[in-house]
Amino acid sequence: MSPIRIGILGAARIAPAAAIRPAAGVAEAEVTSVAARDPQRAAAFAHKHRIPKVAPSYQALIEDPEVDAIYNPLPNGLHAEWTLAAIAAGKHVLCEKPFGLNVAECEEMVAAATRAGTVCAVAHEFRYMPSAIAIKELLDNGHLGAPRQIESQFVSTWLRAHEQGRGPGWWFEHRRGGGIAGAILSHLIDRASWLAGRPPKSASGFSRTANPQRQFNGSAFASDVADGSFALIDYGEGLVASVSADATHAVDSMLFAVHGEQRTAVASGKGLIDVTTFLVDKDETAELEIAPAKHANLSSIRPDIPLFVALLDEFANAIDGKPAHYPTFEDALATQRVLEAVGYSTSSNP
Repeated sequence: MSPIRIGILGAARIAPAAAIRPAAGVAEAEVTSVAARDPQRAAAFAHKHRIPKVAPSYQALIEDPEVDAIYNPLPNGLHAEWTLAAIAAGKHVLCEKPFGLNVAECEEMVAAATRAGTVCAVAHEFRYMPSAIAIKELLDNGHLGAPRQIESQFVSTWLRAHEQGRGPGWWFEHRRGGGIAGAILSHLIDRASWLAGRPPKSASGFSRTANPQRQFNGSAFASDVADGSFALIDYGEGLVASVSADATHAVDSMLFAVHGEQRTAVASGKGLIDVTTFLVDKDETAELEIAPAKHANLSSIRPDIPLFVALLDEFANAIDGKPAHYPTFEDALATQRVLEAVGYSTSSNP
């Protein structure tokens, strides 16, 4: 098939890391166009990443007949507006997480995608971690016994009171979709549901803001977003999940596990991706030898890039009519329902 021609909305920090360089490693996809609100920024972005075309506006890029698919990494509050515009133009869409600001606008995007019949995916690339794939296989082949609990806990130093890695902006404004729930908890919920093999039946939880006053470059600013979010999810048939993301700790750590009646499979380490995987039963704990990610050679760009390229592979396969497994808009809607249960929801228009 001809390579899928991808247009990028915006020139944000996430865009080159999550789309441009990975696409260069995927024969079925190429980035051909970019648009940004600031034309000079778009031009500089295109020059830096060797993108052949700069569109004069988001709408112009979406309407370009030489663009097949839209990647939408805009700020969270703009996901729905421009995803709906892309679908209306008949484009395939890869939308960044979190899907939207509330369940209602996510339902609108799902309905629009269903009517259009285009391939629509959400960038929950952490499904493609080698450790997650291995644990999913153990779960699906019955090696763990009846599954009873999925556990996923991420802690980091990112939002401790004295950290100054981010300045004021939408990321620290609840009404515009900022905070740790959308940024990280959404990934963990999606992966739990993928491991469970079904959407949640119900969920409860809460979020909290431990550090409402922040500093950046010597100036203070206010934050009203969650720096910790915690969910308890019921998948039915005796399976539950406890999922949390807290960025106010002294260390960086990741743990996710599936606890079955016969065995536990657990991956843990010092970051979202840098984990070691173990199989545990009442007699022993054994480290598992995990096959490397399909595109492991791209990890030098950023550790999550191989995962995103795996997602791009599946996105391209789906567009080409081949069998594909990817996070769908319906999956993302189910995740949004859990996010809403922990307080990540706003009806304000950013």
